[in-house]
Amino acid sequence: MRSRLSAPSARLALAAVAAVAVTATATATAAATADSRSTAVRACVTKDLTYKVSLKTQAGGYFLVTAKAKSGVTCYLEGVFPSASFGSSADTEVSPAEHAVSDRVTLSGSTAAYAGINPKTTNNDHGREFDFLHLAVAGDETNAVTLALPESATVDRPTATNWHADPADAVPFSG
Repeated sequence: MRSRLSAPSARLALAAVAAVAVTATATATAAATADSRSTAVRACVTKDLTYKVSLKTQAGGYFLVTAKAKSGVTCYLEGVFPSASFGSSADTEVSPAEHAVSDRVTLSGSTAAYAGINPKTTNNDHGREFDFLHLAVAGDETNAVTLALPESATVDRPTATNWHADPADAVPFSG
């Protein structure tokens, strides 16, 4: 009889030890997950950033878009061209000026990313005038922002460079 009475208490003690081990493992896993989330940098979306458009004269003239993370945001832009258009028709959407993906640019604080947009890549008198640029981070087109251009632009087959950490790399040379 004595062996029967000790068996339930031994099982109870074993269950208690197992419960403590499971709780400790769950707590450690939750802490590790929280730590990995706090140090992991996520991809930027359009609303994470502030934008500035300036006119540059190099390479026949282009618009330089400067993107910075809003206060308290740390995110990255993939080295692909931004989703941009000057109007709502397909012929005003920018196409890539570069043939490869560039390095990822991590934005936080005063760090900026740059993309160059050439509104007219043709050598003719064709094109339409626009005063605004619609811009979004690639993949987040439903949240595009509308930016006033520093001056009106004649648009015909526009192109854009990838996002770069150095504005000198964002010059859309015609080739």
